[in-house]
Amino acid sequence: MTKDGNRQGKWTRRSREEWQALLNRFDARHDSVSAFCKRESISEASYYRWRGLLPAALHQHEPATSPGPSAFLDLGQLPASQPGPRFDLKLDLGGGLMLHLVRG
Repeated sequence: MTKDGNRQGKWTRRSREEWQALLNRFDARHDSVSAFCKRESISEASYYRWRGLLPAALHQHEPATSPGPSAFLDLGQLPASQPGPRFDLKLDLGGGLMLHLVRG
């Protein structure tokens, strides 16, 4: 629910379609989130919640970067003769997949 700018102190429950329309307006204007939310009388928390709930393909504010030669930078191998500090890195890739990297 968000505050309705036309009726002081009242809350408006927006439908999924209304939120989609709001996000589409945001994408078209290229405002900051703060300025957009203030103008539309919605909270930033509600904006981010709905931004996460609705399909990303329908509301892309940031231009997607296409994978290309600059998308990955190979730094080569770490030298085996110079042991560094131990690190243990776990990345949850979703869908039950976990990437686990250990050094040291």
